[in-house]
Amino acid sequence: MRLHISKTKNAMSLYMIKSFRDNGINTTKIVKKLGTYQELKKEHDDPIAWANEYIKKCNEQEKQKEAAVLVKYSPVTVIAKDVTNCFNGGYLFLQKIYQGLKLDTICYDIADRHRFEFNLDAILSRLLFARLIFPSSKLATYELSKKFIQPPDFELHHIYRALEVISKESDYIQSEIYKNSLAVCNRNTEILYYDVTNYFFEIEKEEGLKQYGFSKEHRPNPIVQMGLFMDAGGMPLAFNISAGNTNEQTTLIPLEEKILKDFKLSNFVVCTDAGLSSYVNREFNDITDKEAPNKRFFITTQSIKKLKEHLKDWALEKTGWKIVGSDRLYNISEETDPEKIFYKERWINEKELSQKLIVTFSIKYRDYQAKIRANQINRAQATIDKNKVDTQPQTSHKRLIKKVYCTVEGEVAKKTKHSIDTKLIEEESEYDGFYGVCTNMNEPVSRIIEINRKRWEVEESFMIMKSEFKARPVYLSRDDRIKAHFMTCFLTLLLYRVLEKKLDNKFTHRQIIDTLRNMNFNKVRGEGYIPVYTRTDLTDALHEKFGFRTDYQILKEEKLKHITTKSN
Repeated sequence: MRLHISKTKNAMSLYMIKSFRDNGINTTKIVKKLGTYQELKKEHDDPIAWANEYIKKCNEQEKQKEAAVLVKYSPVTVIAKDVTNCFNGGYLFLQKIYQGLKLDTICYDIADRHRFEFNLDAILSRLLFARLIFPSSKLATYELSKKFIQPPDFELHHIYRALEVISKESDYIQSEIYKNSLAVCNRNTEILYYDVTNYFFEIEKEEGLKQYGFSKEHRPNPIVQMGLFMDAGGMPLAFNISAGNTNEQTTLIPLEEKILKDFKLSNFVVCTDAGLSSYVNREFNDITDKEAPNKRFFITTQSIKKLKEHLKDWALEKTGWKIVGSDRLYNISEETDPEKIFYKERWINEKELSQKLIVTFSIKYRDYQAKIRANQINRAQATIDKNKVDTQPQTSHKRLIKKVYCTVEGEVAKKTKHSIDTKLIEEESEYDGFYGVCTNMNEPVSRIIEINRKRWEVEESFMIMKSEFKARPVYLSRDDRIKAHFMTCFLTLLLYRVLEKKLDNKFTHRQIIDTLRNMNFNKVRGEGYIPVYTRTDLTDALHEKFGFRTDYQILKEEKLKHITTKSN
């Protein structure tokens, strides 16, 4: 700050002014009017000397961060047109993780190979931050990224060019990011979880990867499939994209081979659900020889209904059950404790593949399934009563509705009568409470159950991408850009999971994402940024873990510049 003297015919006024840069332009603002020369002369022998000394003290106080910032607002002054005054700073925490994973270095290495002129690092980082904070289309992402405290330094057409490069370098990015992540957080790759989901397009025409297939959301649109490997710590490991009409069971081995080759992983257990547990996939992961340098095992859920009859009878038999830590045999028909989990196990052979079949039974799980079915029966009956059986899309409760064709003898059946299928309900209820698992691991049942139980984290990852990251519907048309879109979703998920771990898994994904999205700041021209978010235990934890604070009453521009530099 410095002294400015304004002279007119009638008076000479003294002001304390401050110089600063606004959008790259040097400008000044009046911090305080000290008074006219005549007024100050009454109190000070030399008003100009006093003013210089006063301003010097103010500058010293500001350097010591003791000076309060005085901001004047006028109720009659209209705000400037087309000037953004509110910015998001929640991305700063993601940016620090981004740098820790060396994604900027990966971008520079790719740029050296392709020799393009646009800033791939700036584009990729903004695509990732915006996917979590402002999830939207690529066009909207470009506009919304201007709401970050650090504005983008690229054009919209550069984003689409970058997507082509990201698609080409997908395998390289995945392998490098895995290596870099080892220095950021602990990764447990002894257990790998694999699952597949699909994403729909708001179109009707099939083309390239966009093909009609079984939609997990029962939508009549072309889809693409995403296969995702996750490690035992819940961290995404690798992914692939395949056409919507691909048999999902065939997607596991190619991605696993890529992990074996590019990630240099060798000994691990692959855990999947029943839909991915084909004989071929089990056989591929049946390397259990003690002499083999690289061993692989599998754990997969097993449908009790699809077992051979003698195995099904064995699994449903009420006697011969155990609980972990006891050799006593139980009759589950006589048990009432909902907290106990009973199990049976035996080795079976299928085409020379030896595997252990484990069946568990839980009264709590039985009651839960019965409750779900009761609700479905009520919905099915309501559908029949409203005569909307054939007008609604197929849903889970529709399977409980039975069609009976009524006719007079010798005439063509034309009338359809609907009723609840009691026989199907009885057949389904027979399996309530039972759960099957197959594995080639010779481990205790408790260990197998513990490993299999964590499969829900893959499903949660898909849910986060679909709901929070708005990964679907997909509006891109070219296959390479579609692959790049899911590459950004995958990397955003990785950033989020690292953040979750840094916060010691103490907060829900909804709390974390909402907090980052709401960490907004109002810009005070020439002074800094005022936080307009609510300080909470979560914001305190973020500041503690990342080593900087943004929750001062006002964040001076010099301080914010230091933070952005620190997070880079």
